[in-house]
Amino acid sequence: MSKNGSGNITLFNFYALVMAGGKGTRFWPESTEKKPKQYLNLISSKTLLEETFERFDKFVDIEKRFVITVKEQEELCKASSEGKIAKDGMMFEPSGRNTGPCILMSLASLLVRGLKESDVVAIVPSDHVILNRKGFQDTLRKAANFSHQKQNIVTIGITPHFPHTGFGYIEKGEMIDGEAFKVSRFKEKPHFELAKEYVASGKYLWNAGMFVAPIGVLLEEFKLHAPKMFVFFDDLKKSINDPVKLKEVYEKIPSDSIDYCVMEKSKRVSVVPATFDWNDMGSWDALSAVIDETHGNTIVKSDGSFFLNSADNVVFAPGKFVALINMDKHIVVSNDKVVLVAPVADAQDIKKVVEHLKTSRPDLI
Repeated sequence: MSKNGSGNITLFNFYALVMAGGKGTRFWPESTEKKPKQYLNLISSKTLLEETFERFDKFVDIEKRFVITVKEQEELCKASSEGKIAKDGMMFEPSGRNTGPCILMSLASLLVRGLKESDVVAIVPSDHVILNRKGFQDTLRKAANFSHQKQNIVTIGITPHFPHTGFGYIEKGEMIDGEAFKVSRFKEKPHFELAKEYVASGKYLWNAGMFVAPIGVLLEEFKLHAPKMFVFFDDLKKSINDPVKLKEVYEKIPSDSIDYCVMEKSKRVSVVPATFDWNDMGSWDALSAVIDETHGNTIVKSDGSFFLNSADNVVFAPGKFVALINMDKHIVVSNDKVVLVAPVADAQDIKKVVEHLKTSRPDLI
C-alpha cells in the first residue's frame, strides 16, 4: 500500500476518532465521575487519552484526529488533547446514549466538518494500553486499506492468550485475500469453560472494540440494521452546531451499543488480527500485564514498599510506604480519601462499591 515518508495513508483520506466520554467505575477510587480512567496517568506520566492520541503520531495527521466526549469532561479532555487533535476536533455527546447513537452523531458531525462519505475513519477507545505503536499502526493501515478496497467495516481482533471471561469474542470465518477474515459471528462474554474451548479452537479473537470503515459504509449499515436510529441522522446533521436542538434530537434516539445494533447484524464486517499487544484496562488487576513486577508484585505508585511472603499483589498508594505481610493476589489502593483492599479475583466487584456510594457517599465517586 503506498504511503508517504511519515507512514501516512495517501490512497484515500484516513481519519481517527477517539471515544473518550466513558465513566468507568472499576478503577475506583482513582477513577471517578469527575475524573474517569482515561484521564489517569497509570502507566506513565501521560494520561491514557494522551497515549491514545500519540499512538497516531506519524500515521494520521493531527488535523485528521477527532475526539468525542461529554461536556462535563471538557477541561480534562482539553488538557489531554492540546496539540494532538484538529482545531475543531473536540465533539460533545449531549447525554449518555451508548455507543450506537454516539457514533452516529459523530459521523454526522464529521460530515458537517467537511469530511466525505468516501473517507475512512478508525474509531478507537481511549482507555486501552498498547505498547507496540508500530504494530498498532501496521494493523490499522492494513484495516484501512482493506475497508477502502472491499467497502467493509473492519474490526480489530486480538489473538487470545488465555481464556478471559470479561471480553467478547469474534469467530473467524473464511480468509479474504490473505488480509482479513470474514466475521462468522460475534460472541458475548463466555463462562470459563466456554472461553477455554474458544481459545483451544484457534478460531476466535478477542473483540478489541476498534473498527475501521468508510463513513458511507457505516451509514449504510446503520440505515439497514438500525433504522430507528438512522431516522434521526438528517436532524443530527442540521442541529450539530446548536447544542440545545442537538440535545433534543439526541435524546429521542434509542440507546444501544454499536456492536448490537450494527456489527452483529451486518454482513459487511471483516476482522484483521492485531499485530500488537493489547490491554483494555478494565480493572486494577490489568496493570500487572503492563507494569514490570517489583519483588513479585505490581507497584503502580508508592513511596517505597516492604513485602514479606506476599506476591502477585497490585499496589497503588502515591506518597505512601506500603508493607504487606502474608498476603497474595490482592489489590491495595490508597489515596487521600479512600483505602481499598480486594482480592484480584474479585476486581470486577469494585463497581458494586460505587453503586453503594451513589446514595450513601456521592462525594467519593
